Amino acid sequence: MKTPPPSPARVRVAVLPAAACLLLAGCSAVGGSDDASGADTAGGARLKITLITHGGEGDAFWELVQKGAQVAAAKDNVELTYAADDEPASQAELMRDAIRQKVDGIAVTLAKPTAMAGPVAEARAAGIPVIGLNSGIDEWKSAGLLEYFGQDESVAGRAVGDKLDDLKAKHALCVIHERGNVALEARCAGVKKAFGGETENLYVDGTDMDAVTATVGARLTQNPDIDEVVTNGAQFALAAVKSVDQSRSKAHVATFDLNKDLVKAVQDGDVQFAVDQQPYLQGYLAVDSLWLYRTNGNTLGGGEAPVLTGPAFVTKANVASVANFADNGTR
Repeated sequence: MKTPPPSPARVRVAVLPAAACLLLAGCSAVGGSDDASGADTAGGARLKITLITHGGEGDAFWELVQKGAQVAAAKDNVELTYAADDEPASQAELMRDAIRQKVDGIAVTLAKPTAMAGPVAEARAAGIPVIGLNSGIDEWKSAGLLEYFGQDESVAGRAVGDKLDDLKAKHALCVIHERGNVALEARCAGVKKAFGGETENLYVDGTDMDAVTATVGARLTQNPDIDEVVTNGAQFALAAVKSVDQSRSKAHVATFDLNKDLVKAVQDGDVQFAVDQQPYLQGYLAVDSLWLYRTNGNTLGGGEAPVLTGPAFVTKANVASVANFADNGTR
């Protein structure tokens, strides 16, 4: 029976030399030289691994995840496919596409764990190892995933709450750009749990940056007592900086996650700090761990504990230490 092809509307595939692939933000697969060491133990064929996320198209965070995955794939001579959809049902179908393709391993995010439970079970039944990254730290093990790489979002949120106390903040606005995303909700819940001041959540449409700026600005105008805006992504922090300016608010801006533009904002003092969960590392470990499992039976964390990639605070005092990596597009 012929294996159905992946859905062309959502899956982007290319097999390119590694160096060229790293220059393309939308590149979806990487190849290596024929004599590289990524052969499987059975027949010497290149492993096929699919990385499936809930990331939106053009999001700088997910470009970093892809870059890390591409570098690991090139090193391991893995044929890598990247697929993404921010709709839970569509992400689940992307995973079923990978199962039908009989890939050697799947790495997946669990932003909406319930929607992914069925496909994960189907992959396991088909003998395909599945590892988690980025979202789903509280669900990965019960879902039957082999390993998990990411940040404990509750811990990160509490660390931000403690940081806000150190900065003498009184009223924090925690901006959530994707309703129902368990990672974002956990972050803001962690902030509220640890922060001694008042915390309120504000839900915005993360697909419309102008709307984000307007919505945050409107809330700042309505309540001038808000003295801290905490966002859940670098681009949303930059939008919040505009919101503060336009509303003439005295609020400061802090954020989870990092990119090149955010590094400059920290350097310039427009953003107080960022919490880096190292998305490049998440993508790299996701692919490399599947290669290690298929070729040598290794499991990082012993299959019992998540492998944490954050949180790490980036402030004006230490931002110079990551600036070069950000310029290279890997932080």
